[in-house]
Amino acid sequence: MITDLTYGSSFNLKMDLDKQILSRFQRPLGMLPSSIGGYEALTGSLEDFGFEDYLNMPQDAESFIPPDMHHAMEVRLGLSKGPVCPGLFESSA
Repeated sequence: MITDLTYGSSFNLKMDLDKQILSRFQRPLGMLPSSIGGYEALTGSLEDFGFEDYLNMPQDAESFIPPDMHHAMEVRLGLSKGPVCPGLFESSA
């Protein structure tokens, strides 16, 4: 209500559209993890820093196999079949 009076009625619609767009942004699979920094900055959750932000990262595990970026992109574009990360579902027994 206060934002309607201050910025106009379209401001809330713009904020909702920005949240929808920024929440769907993802980086293709690869070495760099996908982050939603824009969404976190918009919602104010960027300032929250908990233990889950630095503990239990999959890259630190001994059984971590980095995904093949080329195969992941081929699966995403429909040029190849199978899981996005072939080593993801293989058992290491």
